[in-house]
This record gives sequence, C-alpha cells and structure tokens, in this order.
Amino acid sequence: MTDSFKLQMNEYLPLRDVVFQTLRQAILRGELKPGERLMEIHLAQKLGVSRTPVREAIRKLELEGLVEMIPRKGAIVSEITVSDLENVLEVRMALEELAVKRACKRITRRQLEELEQLSADFERALQGDDVGVYAQADVRFHDAIYLATGNIRLVQILNNLREQMYRYRMEYLKDHQAHKYLVQDHEEIVWALQHRDERTALEATKRHIARQKEHILGLLNGKE
Repeated sequence: MTDSFKLQMNEYLPLRDVVFQTLRQAILRGELKPGERLMEIHLAQKLGVSRTPVREAIRKLELEGLVEMIPRKGAIVSEITVSDLENVLEVRMALEELAVKRACKRITRRQLEELEQLSADFERALQGDDVGVYAQADVRFHDAIYLATGNIRLVQILNNLREQMYRYRMEYLKDHQAHKYLVQDHEEIVWALQHRDERTALEATKRHIARQKEHILGLLNGKE
C-alpha cells in the first residue's frame, strides 16, 4: 500500500466524511491501485483515526463502485473493467443527450456567458500538469450544462453518475494528446448552445463521449 496520501482535513466536514474523501481521492488518483486490499487497521493507523470512520468510508466507497468486498479477502479497490465502462457510458450518453437538448431550449444569456468562461478555464487548466485540476475544470463545465436544463431530478442523477465516471475521466485526462479534442468539443458545444442548434450540440456531445470510451477501452484492452 502506498504511503503517499494523507488525511485531507476539513473543519466543516465530519471525520467520517474526511476519511471518505481522502480514500476516494487516493483511489481516483491511483495512489490506491485496482486490486489493492484496504485493511482497516493499517488505514486507521496511517490516517491517525479509529477504525470506525475507515469502516464507514469503505462502505460508502463500495456503494460508489470504487471498492468491492471479496469473501475471505475483505475490501479491495475495484478494477476498471470493460463491462463497467460500457455500462456507465451507455447511461451517460443517454442522459447527456437529454441534458443538452433541454439546455438548448432553456439556457439563459448569463448561463451561456458562464459556460463560455468555464470552457476557457478548462483550456487554461490543461496548461498545467495536475490531472486533478483538469478533472475539476471539466466537471464544472458539464455541471453548468446540467444546471441549465432546469430539471433538478436530471441534475441529481447526472451528479450521481459523475461520481462513477470520475475515475474514467481521470484516466482519459492523463492523455495529453486528447486535450486538443476535448477543448474543441467544449467549444463546439458552447457554440451550439449559443445558437440553439440542437443537432450540432448532440453531435458534439456524442463525439465527446465516444472519444473517451475509445481511449479507455484501448487502455483496458492493452492490459488483457
């Protein structure tokens, strides 16, 4: 088990949530690797907490699909599998299409200005070398589109799916060759929303997700 991560203290969160966020980020960043055992005693000692918040955090990570319980072995970090990726992206594609269609009709001028700024922020973030910063900038861009739908239930479902997508997003963003295409897709989506061009917005969204799927499938197939 790597020793590179530490407890990410936050005075506004209960300790169990701090432990959860710390372990979650360690998994998403690859500091806790797929297949690695999560031993409560070791993690509690490393983070300087009791076993209770560690146990609660592992249960929440299991609900997110980042951890799985194996009989006689305990908790391990879930593998990124082809099946999981295809299932998640199939759902994401359908929901993103619905979101962009509704956003085309409902997005306001102020929201369009914010989205344009977020697209620029994402491009600027890519000039650095922190994948976590890339990912957060990408999340903010897509979240702005979801909010523009005006459909709270849709936003809630997409936010839940976003958590399941985060690890895949991190893997994709590590590929610097993909960055120019991501920027292009974002710019095209912004343009389409500005012009209420539903067809172009849908095409750009589908292409955006298809590229991500193709890239990660290539990585997964290369491991087999």
